[in-house]
Amino acid sequence: MSYGDDRIYKKVEIIGVSKRGLEAAIQAAVAKAHKSLDKLSWFEVQDIRGHVGDDGMIAEYQVVLKVAFQIKE
Repeated sequence: MSYGDDRIYKKVEIIGVSKRGLEAAIQAAVAKAHKSLDKLSWFEVQDIRGHVGDDGMIAEYQVVLKVAFQIKE
């Protein structure tokens, strides 16, 4: 398959969570999706939020993503 050929994609919503930051939350989500979905192609960040711990510090980052994968023929 090359660019220019007709193809169909499906998008699904996933949420990545990490204590290490936004990029780590995105990487965790995309890496897991890549293991579960064939022909994963791109992602879109839909929302960013986090959890504040009892000490007032950021306890975790949560990133809502939509990932797209190519539908099999």
